[in-house]
Amino acid sequence: MSLKIYVNGEFIDKDKAVVSVSDHGFLYGDGTFEGIRAYKGCIFALREHLDRLYESAKTLMIDMPVTIEEMEKIVAETLIINNFEDAYIRLVVSRGAGDLGLDPRKCSRPTLVVIADKIKLYPEEFYQKGLEVITASVRRTPVDSFNGKVKSLNYLNNILARIEANNAGVGEAIMLNHDGYVAECSADNIFLVKNGEILTPAAHLGLLKGITRDSIIKVARSMGITVTETIFTTHDVYNADEVFLTGTGAEVVAVVRADKRIIGNGLPGPMTFSLRENYIKYACSYGYKLSEHIAKYGKKTQSAS
Repeated sequence: MSLKIYVNGEFIDKDKAVVSVSDHGFLYGDGTFEGIRAYKGCIFALREHLDRLYESAKTLMIDMPVTIEEMEKIVAETLIINNFEDAYIRLVVSRGAGDLGLDPRKCSRPTLVVIADKIKLYPEEFYQKGLEVITASVRRTPVDSFNGKVKSLNYLNNILARIEANNAGVGEAIMLNHDGYVAECSADNIFLVKNGEILTPAAHLGLLKGITRDSIIKVARSMGITVTETIFTTHDVYNADEVFLTGTGAEVVAVVRADKRIIGNGLPGPMTFSLRENYIKYACSYGYKLSEHIAKYGKKTQSAS
């Protein structure tokens, strides 16, 4: 069966799902998106992801074409029609089709696309052996230029950092803010373990407050681990007992070498393994249940919002 993509109220075969070349998401990166995971029929933290999507759209002054409740149904139906219980979901809202000028007033209505598919960001050996990372020369966009809380379609800042990681032959790149403090990685949030406690960059440093990041903080604290959101530099990264990254695609993955410095004993640490195990358990149980959706609405696919 061909993968079905939700585009502006309809489910369309993947090879026929298109948006206009005049769409300002394509022309200018004008829009917002979310990446969401589903585990065993549970769409993890769906409402938290949608809250962030709608907040981003509000900041960008994009009028969302459906309510949050309608969007929940659309995401669930996208999984159901594709017979997915475990999947990665990409939700994209752009300004919509306009003219070749950048004036958003020329765009009549937003474009809404929901894609569900399989994803595995890192091979399994990375979870067992850990990642090597570098510090990118590209800095995180300053908050007074563009607020990092907005998950926009323009990801060039992060992509340039990822290119540096690719060129160095490593798995990720740490990004600093303009004051030289560690902010995040190109596609992940970063955590340090030191003396049995966890440190992660504070949100005011310009990073994207990841849903997985916030979930890991919640899981760690439920395990009795102290978590502090603070400021630190690469010096602290190099001298940490453990370092790990979190993200929707990556979940929880250890860093064992940073800028050629070995982290800890050069292997994923016990706290990282424990947090990953407990996070997966949490993710499989917390969120929007497809079984409850089907019980309430049936399996009939909605073709329009």
